[in-house]
Amino acid sequence: MAKQLPYPVMREIFARFQAAEPEPKGELNHTNAFTLVVAVALSAQATDAGVNKATEKLFQIADTPEKMLALGEEGVIEHIKTIGLFRNKAKNVIKLSRILVEEYGGEVPSSRAALQSLPGVGRKTANVVLNMWWRFPAQAVDTHIFRLGNRAGIAPGKDVDAVERAIEDNVPAEYQLHAHHWMILHGRYICVARKPKCGACIIRDLCQFEDKTE
Repeated sequence: MAKQLPYPVMREIFARFQAAEPEPKGELNHTNAFTLVVAVALSAQATDAGVNKATEKLFQIADTPEKMLALGEEGVIEHIKTIGLFRNKAKNVIKLSRILVEEYGGEVPSSRAALQSLPGVGRKTANVVLNMWWRFPAQAVDTHIFRLGNRAGIAPGKDVDAVERAIEDNVPAEYQLHAHHWMILHGRYICVARKPKCGACIIRDLCQFEDKTE
């Protein structure tokens, strides 16, 4: 595990990320807070591209909790059966839809605790929704962020919670809102797991990773 990079280096890293992509976007398609919650919940152990393909028609039919309940579990399965763990995910989608209707008037709550109380919604999913829909500087740590944080020294930590805290504690405040998107995109396309594309990396000279590739 790399050591935490000093503040001036962190500021330069995120300044470069911002210059390269001023308004980074998540890659899961959604039309409202509800479809975002569903899409993120479905994305566990699945690719964003795979989820987008499955939800394209689903969200045309069911873009509210009420419509999702009307579609039913079997109807959801028909749309998402190309995604891993689709049966369990369909159950959770129906359960969380029912809770949203019965306890929240069909609206998606803007509280992390309330979001995490929904079936199939963990801290990472809650943080994605808080960040992307409510524009709260929440840090959703996935495998890409965990790898980049530890490899480069941007946010070292032994587990995802430690990496999340390291981002919150060490990334300059003005970059917090987009921090996890910049890190996800960099980890997904440049700082990949097996053979990082160091030659194309805009923070190569600031990164602590010793086994750099060309």
